[in-house]
Amino acid sequence: MEVNRDSSKLRALWRLSYFIVYSIRIILEIILTNWIKGSNPEHGMRIRRKWARNLLPNLGVKVMVEGNPPDYPCILMANHRSYLDPAVVVHDAIACPVSKAEVAKWPLIGYGAKVSGVIFLKRESRHSRKRTLQGIADKVAEGYPVLLFPEGTTHAELLCRTFKPGGFRLAAQHKIAIVPVAIEYQSAEDCWIGNDTFLPHFMRRFALPEMPVMVRYGKRIDSEDPDYLIKTSTDWINEQLKTMQKSLRGSEKNVEFP
Repeated sequence: MEVNRDSSKLRALWRLSYFIVYSIRIILEIILTNWIKGSNPEHGMRIRRKWARNLLPNLGVKVMVEGNPPDYPCILMANHRSYLDPAVVVHDAIACPVSKAEVAKWPLIGYGAKVSGVIFLKRESRHSRKRTLQGIADKVAEGYPVLLFPEGTTHAELLCRTFKPGGFRLAAQHKIAIVPVAIEYQSAEDCWIGNDTFLPHFMRRFALPEMPVMVRYGKRIDSEDPDYLIKTSTDWINEQLKTMQKSLRGSEKNVEFP
């Protein structure tokens, strides 16, 4: 038993070291690319996808993807479980994530997000919300998908929390397609919630041999009615979460839905 604990701790430490070293390498690549070729959002998005595709397997994250990530301008609306969610999506999608402003202050991750063109949002600031929505509209107008987590926070509840309406109103007003995305982890303990901080959570969860996560991309939704966009996206994601949880956690007797 002691040997198993020691090997798990060593696994987590190795993965943390890999995460730090590889992320620094990618940040330097983005900085160098921007310096040589000039700042280009697509450069950052493609390098970020390479980062996710190399990083996640080396952390033991097994990403199972269903559906087709969009290759056209749209807003990806995803439920939110973990700080890993953006990486899990950009593993396959060329997209610009919207992140809470606090992430910009995180060591290494925050700087990497800044140089790779992540859009930061202070939800408590009306001015920031307005500026962020304009940033989303600008990125879509330039031809890029944008990734948004409309629940506004991570949680481990079985189904979606109420979606914030701002992104849906923007989509309705500017006739931007919505693509719903459902994300689910095998264990509810993989969710990053409450007062849990990054390092303790990382050391606990990445000490395990593998972390399976499922991602499903839905079909585009077009409407000039924001309420329709919210309801259709919520309903689709909730239905996917039900089947994904049964598939991932089928042996757990406590998977019961409202």
